[in-house]
Amino acid sequence: MSRIGKMPIEVPSNVNITLDGNNVSMKSDKGELSYAHDAGVKVELENNQLIVSRENDEKETRALHGLTRSLLSNMVVGLTAGYKKTLQINGVGYKVDVKPNKAVFNLGYSHPIYLYQPAGIKFTAEGPTTLHVEGVDKELVGEVAAKIRSLRPPEPYKGKGIKYSDEHIVRKAGKTGK
Repeated sequence: MSRIGKMPIEVPSNVNITLDGNNVSMKSDKGELSYAHDAGVKVELENNQLIVSRENDEKETRALHGLTRSLLSNMVVGLTAGYKKTLQINGVGYKVDVKPNKAVFNLGYSHPIYLYQPAGIKFTAEGPTTLHVEGVDKELVGEVAAKIRSLRPPEPYKGKGIKYSDEHIVRKAGKTGK
């Protein structure tokens, strides 16, 4: 039995869950998420707890058991507390400006870069060098933050670029003179 898969998921009272065949839909005041799980995995709601179990012990079903439980748990956490990634921008003249429905990046290129916020994501800037990406879907928040980081990844010599706030950049020594 999967150690992660057999743990029940506590569901707060402000999250409404609908089970419809292989689809699990969750809704709260922060938003709405849904997940279609594999047929070999069974999801039940008992006493404000989601219980994930599997119908057989095939290798693929065993692998999907813990995955399904983790994804459902992430949905519950996202709908109650939400997810947030913080990005820091380092470099002379590098900055971000948040406008309604988009963020404008000046990253040393000959042109500004416009990034429109997808549905379910909110950008907030804390000064010109710090950007927060917030939302209820953990996967989407991480994907958007990775896309922003890829606009100008941090380089190892001066540390210029966009990095996560908790990321450590391994610095390299520059060239040495003769």
